[in-house]
Amino acid sequence: MTPSAQRWTAADAYFEIALLGLLGSGYLAVLGSGYLDTTTAVATAAGLLVRALYVLGWVRFDISENAVTRWTVAYIAFYPLDYMYLSRDFLTATVHLVFFLAVVKVLTASSERDFFYVKIIAFLELLAASVLSSSANYFLFLALFLFFGVGTFTASEIRRSAARTDFVVRSGQRNLNWRLLGVTVFAVGGILTLTASLFFLLPRTARAAFQRLVPQRYHVPGFSNEVTLGQIGELKMRNSAVMHARILTGNEMAPYGLKWRGAALTQFDGKRWFNETNSTEVMRVEAGVLRVSSLEDTLRRARRISYEVAMQESTSDALFLAGSPETIQIAVPLVIRTPANTFRLFGPADQLRYRVYALLETGGDPKYTGRPMSTEERMINLRLPPLDGRIGELAKRIAAGSESDFDKTHALEAYLRRAYPYTTELPQVETADPVADFLFRRKKGHCEYFASSLAVMLRSIGIPARIATGFQSGIFNPLSGWYLIRASDAHSWVEVWLKGRGWTTFDPTPPDPNPAGQTLSMRLQLYADALQVFWQDWVLSYDIERQLNLAARVEQSSRSFQLRWLERAAADWAVQAKHGLEAAKRKAWLVTAAAGVFAALFFFGPALVRYARLVVRVHRVRRGQASASDATLLYRRMLSILRQRGIEKPAWITPSEFAGTVKDPQAAALVGKFTDTYYALRFGNDHAAAPRLVALLDELQRASIVKRN
Repeated sequence: MTPSAQRWTAADAYFEIALLGLLGSGYLAVLGSGYLDTTTAVATAAGLLVRALYVLGWVRFDISENAVTRWTVAYIAFYPLDYMYLSRDFLTATVHLVFFLAVVKVLTASSERDFFYVKIIAFLELLAASVLSSSANYFLFLALFLFFGVGTFTASEIRRSAARTDFVVRSGQRNLNWRLLGVTVFAVGGILTLTASLFFLLPRTARAAFQRLVPQRYHVPGFSNEVTLGQIGELKMRNSAVMHARILTGNEMAPYGLKWRGAALTQFDGKRWFNETNSTEVMRVEAGVLRVSSLEDTLRRARRISYEVAMQESTSDALFLAGSPETIQIAVPLVIRTPANTFRLFGPADQLRYRVYALLETGGDPKYTGRPMSTEERMINLRLPPLDGRIGELAKRIAAGSESDFDKTHALEAYLRRAYPYTTELPQVETADPVADFLFRRKKGHCEYFASSLAVMLRSIGIPARIATGFQSGIFNPLSGWYLIRASDAHSWVEVWLKGRGWTTFDPTPPDPNPAGQTLSMRLQLYADALQVFWQDWVLSYDIERQLNLAARVEQSSRSFQLRWLERAAADWAVQAKHGLEAAKRKAWLVTAAAGVFAALFFFGPALVRYARLVVRVHRVRRGQASASDATLLYRRMLSILRQRGIEKPAWITPSEFAGTVKDPQAAALVGKFTDTYYALRFGNDHAAAPRLVALLDELQRASIVKRN
């Protein structure tokens, strides 16, 4: 990797660029996984940038081998410390080591052995990304790595052959060789095409083993047994995908405001909601199905819906459910059920999928009474800390005139939705009583403050209430058929205990006055999300079941297509032939002209293309922009001129020998000069010889040559 070397050909330049791109694509693949810390990411990017400036010749530096040895020994001593105290994870510490070696080698590589190490490091980067990444952008970086990999090894083989003493390299051009680029693109396209069928023939089986090595990335706050006011508001500022949902049946009954419930919280200390009880039920999943509802629930008259949920990795240990689940199809052995009828795993799961058959709440069934609320449960859901007395007075004033608990709750809900605007702005200062601050001073907020205010106001007038947290609706992506649910869709609402109805949902949060529209950014996000869904379905989750489903679908589609095609061909053939004959009769002259043009292009098109290319190359030669390959073109042009004068060059003699066989003195002199100049351009890379060749051709064209035996 030394631009100042004696021989710096197109293959050298292409090798430099491709090798740097190979290392850079591996780096981007790991960076896209999200596991690379800021320090390592910045240091590696800086090393790649400095090397790129070096390749371009803009900077020069020389790092001694002693310095490299000292750095390497120092990092080897640092590696155990990184593993035990900083990263605290073998894979993360190893990734740090790989990128340290990458930075060192990319800055100091100069020999073929160094180049080999850089290739190995680039491969290790891509291998690390394959373990760490679950995003569809890995495929893009994989394709980029493949492109630069083919280019690197192609140029490397050319450079290795050129270094052999038993070969003569005839081309010494310094510009980028576009033929190398074409070979690279063609090879990459062939590799991707040939491996596509193999890709879908082999299900992925090693993912579970790789997952054991990968640390959990993050845990979404707000869906545990404790939520502080403002925490979900912070979550709403993020736009990352949290989960996807697909309605399987009952789609016409899925309202826009479908809520994906993750947690229900009963205790409130003035600033945070939490659950104090630990009385949970461990439920066993039998044959992949968890049966939740009782016979009484099953006989309940209500709308039913089935859907599938695909969680992003490590978002939460909560199962997010819409409606009251009857059955949950899930690939875990045990599920925890809380007293608030929420469901959790024993820990966050990676790429969790589950299908649910559930009841949708319809405002209560008059004939369904359900179990009564116990005295202890009622006390828990009415308990309040010492709060501002104005809260209770406001609740009594608004609920005055309403007789039933339902009417009182509805009046309070309508008041909050009407009197307070929605905003995603968080309070600038922390207050001792956030609910009172929202109701009487700030008078605006996001869902947590609306839900907390309604729950506290209901409890102050003796109506049991609790907070539910989860996600609201989501965005339907027509490209994938799934609902995209982002962190910004996080939501809080209220569940109220009503006699004869049980726990009933109320949502006091008004709609966002500035909803996100279908902007270009949103459309691009939907395209990216569709790619991500495809990646999850057909790459990470592609197993033998999906393989069989795909084969059955392809066979069914093929059979259906063949039947439809035969039927349509038999039915439409006569009609199309009749219309075609009538159109041909009406426009016979146009058909004849088109046939003539097609025939002319077929017979004379290739010759015209060759002539046009010849004119362009000769014009380029006249401007002094010739290459070594143009020398052969001009020599063939000279032979063509001589052939027209009756002088033919035998194929078995060299150009110098042929020049000696020409009998005409004038022609012999011109052919001799032309041959010497041809050698200067073809093998001496003398670009100044090109205009002389053109001048000699013109002179040869004008000369009066007589063939002599």
